[in-house]
Amino acid sequence: MTTAITGATGQLGSLVITDLLERGVAPGEIVAIVRDSAKAASLDERGITVRVADYSDPAALRSALDGVDKLLLISSSEVGQRVAQHTNVIDAAEAAGVSLIAYTSVLKADTSGISLAPEHLATEERLAASTIPSVLLRNGWYWENYASALPQAIESGTLYGAAGDGRLAAASRADFAAAAAAVLTLDDQGGKTYELGGDERLTYAEFAKLIGEVAGKDVAYADLPENDYAAALAGAGLPQPVATMLAGADAGISRGELDTDSGDLQTLIGRPSTPVADIIKTAIA
Repeated sequence: MTTAITGATGQLGSLVITDLLERGVAPGEIVAIVRDSAKAASLDERGITVRVADYSDPAALRSALDGVDKLLLISSSEVGQRVAQHTNVIDAAEAAGVSLIAYTSVLKADTSGISLAPEHLATEERLAASTIPSVLLRNGWYWENYASALPQAIESGTLYGAAGDGRLAAASRADFAAAAAAVLTLDDQGGKTYELGGDERLTYAEFAKLIGEVAGKDVAYADLPENDYAAALAGAGLPQPVATMLAGADAGISRGELDTDSGDLQTLIGRPSTPVADIIKTAIA
């Protein structure tokens, strides 16, 4: 049984491979699909098969998926190009005779109003039309997404955002990777949808308080209108599209779109999600 991971040298993909190995999957049964073989030297050294293919190169993708049974399609990082790129991967998987595709989507993709959701939903629809059974890993937000904001929040005593009183069921990247690895090692996953979120469903005010407790300083949350927060992020140096996306995600949090109490993550990984305080400690260390 051969399992392939796209984006295998990325932050999520590399963690999935580590988790698969820890679960006893033989290195020779893992195919790492990467854009740059130079970044995959450590995978090659561990006996993992490395194949080079870009999401935008159908021929290379078809070759990379030869002999693959299960495929983890980690969503592309190129927002705006994702549907075409993901379609290329699915087309190649169909041509290669892959038996299962697991896809990293976003929480509540079919109802979410955040800007990232439509491309994920379109990919889910393409998978539903495929001849290959698929399983949807609807990942919530990563707590690591806030790592770059922590020093400023601790220094100033203020965490800014536009999430109102909405709750955020985020989890660590490693937790989501463990869930993906679990699905890849289980049978009968075709047709399943997992809504994945952490145990600690925090408001930004609660998150700010926790940041302060870990750092030994008082940190409070300041809620801004979505447009004002986007402008502040752009003013801090983020590209305007990124600032708009992040502010829009906060608005989604205010509407409950990045919150879940499904328990799917915990069931898959067999434990509670990583404590948020531990993630904060690692980020500020």
